[in-house]
Order: sequence, then structure tokens, then C-alpha cells
Amino acid sequence: MEQKTKLYLVIPCYNEEKVIGKTAEVLLRKMQQMQEKSLISGGGKIVFVNDGSKDKTWSMIEQLHRDNPVFEGVNLSRNRGHQNALLAGLMTVKNYADAVVSMDADLQDDVDVLDEFVGRFQEGYDIVYGVRSTRQKDTYFKKHSAMFFYRLMHMLGVEVVSNHADYRLLSRRVLMELENYREVNLFLRGIVPLVGFESTNVYYERHERFAGESKYPLKKMISFAVDGITSLSSKPIHLISLAGIGIFFFTVIYVFYLMIGHFFFGRAVQGWTSLMVSIWGVGGLELLAIGIIGEYVGKTYLETKSRPRYIVKEYLKEEEEGNEQA
Repeated sequence: MEQKTKLYLVIPCYNEEKVIGKTAEVLLRKMQQMQEKSLISGGGKIVFVNDGSKDKTWSMIEQLHRDNPVFEGVNLSRNRGHQNALLAGLMTVKNYADAVVSMDADLQDDVDVLDEFVGRFQEGYDIVYGVRSTRQKDTYFKKHSAMFFYRLMHMLGVEVVSNHADYRLLSRRVLMELENYREVNLFLRGIVPLVGFESTNVYYERHERFAGESKYPLKKMISFAVDGITSLSSKPIHLISLAGIGIFFFTVIYVFYLMIGHFFFGRAVQGWTSLMVSIWGVGGLELLAIGIIGEYVGKTYLETKSRPRYIVKEYLKEEEEGNEQA
């Protein structure tokens, strides 16, 4: 008889008081359905990670835990951002679960594909990526900016799964290896593929957010994209070097062109137009280069500090679970 999977769900939360009650209800019902189908064991948990919320999110998590111990809570000491909160949840439960699924609290990720996630895990896959099958519900700008981002990441040599966010299943041994990646600047979408092991995709259609507001406005999305590129690829610095070489050769050719025109054809070189274009063009490129290099220097500085990526203030769990052997 096939052994049932002990499944944990990890859901980062930041100011999610408007959605957490509905989310808990939907996820509990889904876990019960999966138990009835004998896909998972009865020891699974739904773990909410409070990322320094300023509303009643944590008090609601505490109430959920009191009402039903299947709900657990990880309370961070302060707001550390979505990626750190997600990692905190994964690392907290890694010794208790056979597999962990991470997802957002807004239920935009289709919970009905969890059956397929677990099925693929039981087939031997250690990583199962939830991939959006379509972006028809996105705005024109969001759709095409996302497509550009994934193309750019692939061009820069970063191994990411297109149209995949943080809806994924990870086995226990993947989580154990993920712990060895000590980056302060986290971009889990790029780090998880680096771990290796067998992986596969499950396709689903993303729903609209039913309440609350998005935690990823344009400014934060751009910052997230920059973090992803600079954390996993050094090609931008290499491109700066190539640009510098290209400008040097262009300058040499242009100088020869001016000399030939002056000595052989007697053309008077006015110079102002070409001079100003050169100054502004090269100056702008230099500022861009300094900015890109500064991004890398800043990240290197943060990495050398070796500060903790998060601090768990409190972990709500069943008493007997703490003594359970992994």
C-alpha cells in the first residue's frame, strides 16, 4: 500500500485580516478532501507566517490555532519581506513534513491543483512548480512586462520557470539543501532551480484576488526584478565591460574619420555637435555603469554582514509535535 504524504501548507501573511478567515476555511476543506482521497495523512498542517503585520492578522492566526490545531502560526519579530517570510515558514516546518507547498494568502493560486501536486510528488518529483497557463486576466502592461522580465532573466543566464511565482511543492530533502543557501538577498524563484533534483510543472489558471489589496505595486515589482537579476547573474557587469570596449573602438574609428576628413578633404570640423553628443552619451553610460556596479557592491556589503534573514518570535504548534521524530 502506498504511504500517505504528510503535507504542510506555508502561507506568508502581511496585513491579511480581510482574507485570512476565508483562506483558512478553503484550505481546511481542501486538506480534508485530500485526506478522504487518501492522498495525504492526517498529520498535515496549515502554517500561516505573520510578516510583521500591523493589523489583526496575528491575533486571527492565534484564534485559528486555538479553534483547530491543524492551523499553526509563525510570528516574525518584524517585517522582513515576502521572500524572507516564506523562507522562515519553510525552514520552521522542514523537519515535520514529507512535502511543503508554499502559496499566497489571497487564494489567487488554484487550490484544486494540490491533488496533482501531491500526485507528482508521489511519482518521485522533489519539486513541483505551479505555472500559470494563461495571463489573459492581467492588464496589458503587467502581461508584457512579465514576459519581458522572463526573457531578460533567461538572456542573463538565470534559470527561472516562466510564469511561476511562489506556488510550488518542495520535498523534505530539497528543503534540507535549500537551508545551505545563505544569501541575504533572497530570490527563491531563482534559487530553487539551483538546488536541482527532479522537477515538473503543474499548470493552473490564476484567480482574481477576492479581498484586500495587492502587496506588489509597480515600485515593489521593479525592485523585486532588480533583486532577482543582481542576486543571480553577474552578466550586467560583463555587459558594461563590453559596452566600454565598443565605445572605445567606436571612438578610435571616429577619430580616424575626422583626421581623414581634415587632412585629405580639407573639411573644417565644427566639433560642437559631436562633442556634446559624446559627453552626454558617454556620461550617461558611465552613470548607468556606476549605478549597476553600486547595486552589486551594496549587495556584497549586506552579504558580508551575515545578519539573520529573519527572527522567529513565536511558533504556534501542537505540543506533541515538537517531540515528534522527523
